[in-house]
Amino acid sequence: MPQITLTPAQRKIHRADAHHLDPVVLIGSDGLTDAVTKEVDAALNAHGLIKVRVFSDDRLARDGYFQQLADALNAAPIQHIGKLLVLWRPIAEKEKPLDEDRKPGPRDVKILKYSKKGGQRPEVKTVRVLGNERLTAGGLVKRAKKPTQKSVKKTTQQ
Repeated sequence: MPQITLTPAQRKIHRADAHHLDPVVLIGSDGLTDAVTKEVDAALNAHGLIKVRVFSDDRLARDGYFQQLADALNAAPIQHIGKLLVLWRPIAEKEKPLDEDRKPGPRDVKILKYSKKGGQRPEVKTVRVLGNERLTAGGLVKRAKKPTQKSVKKTTQQ
């Protein structure tokens, strides 16, 4: 797969964002194995921008790992400084399944309480109303009544 190409300005932004990150994948003495590539792919899917630490002292090997990861995972090589490699790949948006039976969640409602004195401003209060609650005309939040449970013994005796 071809790797993503970025402009120097975009690369600079990603470098600044990666500054405070810790390495999430470590490449040990075995080098770049399939398991390491799989972990880097999973980390890119989860985070988008990651740091990889290589414990090898060979700079050419680290540079090779950097290019191999970028090519194999369709990622943009951001920075190779010392033993740290910074890679970026945009996170794919997840599709949310539509659930027809899903009920509405909490909503914020503004309530105006007017003063009995004519010249004062009304009091504005924001109230969170949950899915099982309703708002009365007086501005009170009422909860839905739970169905009463009947005893098993009483239902069998009748």
